[in-house]
Amino acid sequence: MDPLDSHLLSAATVELGPDTRLTLLAAGLIFLLALGLGVWKYRQMATSADHLAHPYVDIAHRAALLYSFATLLIAVFVELSSWPTWVNLAAAGVLVFFFVVAIASYIVHGALKDTTNQFDGASPATHVGMVALIVGEMGGFAVLLAGFVDGQFLS
Repeated sequence: MDPLDSHLLSAATVELGPDTRLTLLAAGLIFLLALGLGVWKYRQMATSADHLAHPYVDIAHRAALLYSFATLLIAVFVELSSWPTWVNLAAAGVLVFFFVVAIASYIVHGALKDTTNQFDGASPATHVGMVALIVGEMGGFAVLLAGFVDGQFLS
């Protein structure tokens, strides 16, 4: 008897909520972006005299890789949260929004080659944006973590 016989293996089906499916889609799209940014980084490394990509091209690539896996982790908390779908989707959406905005800002700086430190001479708007990012990311995840604790330990 072949243990890998397709008749013996049954596909496990898991019904994911729409909030989880959308968060997983975001993770996949961010990962695809990271792969594309890796090509851009490689091209800069291959063609530059010092074989280095612009710092913000490198940062955009690495950030997109990290944020894609962070979004995958967020999807797990979304799925295991006891909060209503709309709460989970809103919290995950805030996180993903700020992840994508951060990556986009790195892409812009990498494309323009206008700085190697976006905080050098930063305007008050930059600091307001950073406060919004901090509150949004930490607050969004705190909502999901609380929903996870409620659903998995308290309910």
